[in-house]
Amino acid sequence: MQLQAVNVVGVIGAGQMGSGIAQVMAAAGYRVLLADVSRDVAARGKKYIGDRMERAVAKGKLEAGEKDALLARVEPIDQDAVEAADIVVEAAVENLELKLELFRKLDAKLKPDALLLTNTSSLSITRLGAATSRPSQVAGMHFMNPVPLMKLVEAVRGLETSKATLELVVALAERLGKTVIVSEDRPGFVVNRILLPLVNEACFALQERLASAEHIDTGVRLGLNHPMGPLELADLIGLDTVLSIAEILQRELGEDKYRPAPLLRNLVAAGFLGRKAGRGFYRYDAAGKKLDAS
Repeated sequence: MQLQAVNVVGVIGAGQMGSGIAQVMAAAGYRVLLADVSRDVAARGKKYIGDRMERAVAKGKLEAGEKDALLARVEPIDQDAVEAADIVVEAAVENLELKLELFRKLDAKLKPDALLLTNTSSLSITRLGAATSRPSQVAGMHFMNPVPLMKLVEAVRGLETSKATLELVVALAERLGKTVIVSEDRPGFVVNRILLPLVNEACFALQERLASAEHIDTGVRLGLNHPMGPLELADLIGLDTVLSIAEILQRELGEDKYRPAPLLRNLVAAGFLGRKAGRGFYRYDAAGKKLDAS
């Protein structure tokens, strides 16, 4: 399949990442089929896109007509209605068994030449591909959060991913205005392999009361010139996702440097999952704005 033959993109998962992927695909002119556990959940994902774009219109960064045209290209659907897609990007939660089941179902429904891509941040592309009859057409397309703003995409090559599939993923990402790096199929790929030890060490530093969360984040922002501190970044990603990635890295690579901090485990156990839950390392209001420490 050539990029010019791609007209319809399916996105499975209408949460923060999936809705962001749907938005950038629609902005590039594709018809987007947005699915989740139900059409109602997918419709909420489309509303989230509309709300985000409405804020851009209010700030003068986007014309109202552009917003309306983009939203018209996003169609909330049931997962069973995804067979028209030329490419499907799976953006479900970071759970291997769930993703394997999704890939089996999608493989049975999609047309033979359709590509099956995954936004996984740490799981094996090869293993996901092996659950299908089309492993050469399976690859990783890992977007960064928030998708509409972050420029990077990791294109990940599974053991059986074909050269043509990888080239199409790269070309698609570039059409979306992204910069692409190519990774082999290893736990965490490039970005999370490097990022997770930093985030995890920040958790240990906070747990040991080395400094406050604010001071740890300020130290990294100003001392290392990062745009966001590791604890506030973890809150943005979701502490449950951070924990899942750390556990996968520790299990697959067998190195203690990926061992999740007990504080991280406890926050997840308490349901303090970060910005999406209103509380993580920091507290947030209903709009996701960080509240004062006081």
